[in-house]
Amino acid sequence: MNLNRREFVEGSVAVAGMVIAGGAFAVSSAEGVTKMKKVDLAVLAKEDAFKLIGSEWMLVCAGNNDKFNMMTASWGGFGWLWNKPVVFTFIRPERYTHEFLEREARFTLSFFKDEWKDALKFCGSKSGRDFDKCKETGLKGVALESGAIGFEQSRLTLDCRKLFKAPMSEANFIDKDVLAKWYNANPGGLLHDVYIGEIETVYVA
Repeated sequence: MNLNRREFVEGSVAVAGMVIAGGAFAVSSAEGVTKMKKVDLAVLAKEDAFKLIGSEWMLVCAGNNDKFNMMTASWGGFGWLWNKPVVFTFIRPERYTHEFLEREARFTLSFFKDEWKDALKFCGSKSGRDFDKCKETGLKGVALESGAIGFEQSRLTLDCRKLFKAPMSEANFIDKDVLAKWYNANPGGLLHDVYIGEIETVYVA
């Protein structure tokens, strides 16, 4: 699958990259409890956020043991806000993932080794309304201690509690060229909703 960045990426903002379409099929369910190891937040200091999100990409996932949804993202970031370690991501309201983030109190960001790049491409270019993404890619959802869903193959997973959500507004774009470039007929789509989550637990494989 050869997708250039404009075709594949379509919406997020900040430390690097952008949110893409997708999700897990409505009947996807977790296959067990995670065997990943909990580690200190300091492990993130060893990561290059620009590469981690902008080049390696991530899966944004929300849901529970019985039903969850994931989508590929290459826009987002993490940092320090309200005296908490936080992540932020951006989801268009028409995306299947948006339904799950609205319902759930938690979401996860999962990062993978290069061998799973094709799986992330699939999750970023196909809709979870039409495909069982776990079945198509071989990814296995697992329940974390909080009840949020991670993936068995992930090398790094951030389990996050939602703190804030707000819609973007055309009036708030200072640089109108950004608005014109990313919110038009190509790639198209509504303005994103912004989600900020507190990083409560970090897992590594």
